[in-house]
Amino acid sequence: MIIRKATREDSQIIAPYIMLAMGEIARQFIGENNPEKATLLLEDLIARKGNQYSYENCWVAENENKVIAAALVYDGAQLKALRKPVSEEIKARFNRELNLESETQAGEFYIDCIGVNPDQQGKGVGSKMLRFLIDKYVQKENKILGLLVDKDNPLAKKLYLRLGFEIVGEKTLAGKSMEHLQCRK
Repeated sequence: MIIRKATREDSQIIAPYIMLAMGEIARQFIGENNPEKATLLLEDLIARKGNQYSYENCWVAENENKVIAAALVYDGAQLKALRKPVSEEIKARFNRELNLESETQAGEFYIDCIGVNPDQQGKGVGSKMLRFLIDKYVQKENKILGLLVDKDNPLAKKLYLRLGFEIVGEKTLAGKSMEHLQCRK
């Protein structure tokens, strides 16, 4: 398995994986329980530069020349600027205002989501992706890596804690209470 920066050409492959990770939040964006529409929105955003879902902020894992996972990571200080084009696209397509809380802030690189192909889940792909991100951002670049974990997902929390993340507080995202974790040197 190799991990590399995503390209624009990866957007159709990446979108369903990101949709798996985002789930209900992406459907809230569009105001409909329509995973196909939400996935198409994500696909278009991933293919564009300058937004939080852009391929520019994405790492992909490949196995046998096939993308099997994707992770979105960006500088938390850029959230407002990166979210603006997302809000504008949702307004243009669905006539909805995007009123999400800030899930990150300056001082951390934020793992927005990690999505793994369902056929590859349970094989350690997500763990390998996380280890790669920790090595790149924390070990090599001396950055703080942050993420949110749903309080209803103890298995994910256990994985993050095992990999060196620590609970630093709580945040609300899309009306849901989440634990804020960070990994630092």
